[in-house]
Amino acid sequence: MTTDAARDADGTTAPHPGQELAPLTLPVTRTLIVAGALASRDYQDVHHDAEAAREKGSPDIFMNILTTNGLVGRYLTDRFGPRCVLRRLAIRLGAPNYPGDTMVLSGTVTAVDGDVVEVRVVGANGLGHHVTGSATVQLGTAAR
Repeated sequence: MTTDAARDADGTTAPHPGQELAPLTLPVTRTLIVAGALASRDYQDVHHDAEAAREKGSPDIFMNILTTNGLVGRYLTDRFGPRCVLRRLAIRLGAPNYPGDTMVLSGTVTAVDGDVVEVRVVGANGLGHHVTGSATVQLGTAAR
């Protein structure tokens, strides 16, 4: 099985340092923000109540870090295949994800050691970088 990661750069069958992963464009909808907050049991009003968010200084509801973390994980497993295992994921939030915006996730392979791949990940929206971070992904047999 050839993964998107393997097809992204120069047609090689294994990830390599410097390889750019195919981006993932995600519309940031009100439903995505609210559903992500509910699924992660984050009942903070700023993630589902626009009026409460405005009272606290935000122009609208915004995505929580757990939803972002899940989307980054999805991005990586989509790129490296269903048998890969996320061994480490370290992210930092920046600009909020508000409804009506679009987030584009992108990644760059920074190191490969056997079946372990290090990736730098960025998720950008109209305001700047929503998320930056790094991940360690162990490839499964189907991903090689």
